[in-house]
Amino acid sequence: MPSLILQVILLVLMISIGIASLEVRDLLAAVVLFSAFSFFAVLIYIVLHAPDVAFTEAIIGVIATLFYITALHKIGKRGCS
Repeated sequence: MPSLILQVILLVLMISIGIASLEVRDLLAAVVLFSAFSFFAVLIYIVLHAPDVAFTEAIIGVIATLFYITALHKIGKRGCS
């Protein structure tokens, strides 16, 4: 039962962060929220006893975040106008 409650809490946090990352205007903030979304996905996989999937998600999340930050650095920190 406590595991189910934790899963629901993490799912609600993931949905909230996902919506926030779509609504935010600042690109860097969107990347940070995307990274947080990936972190909570890793936590859900750990709770579901899938450490291999959690590890893969963590690696892919870090690589994607680095790509996004590199792209933002190259184009400049411009948000949507």
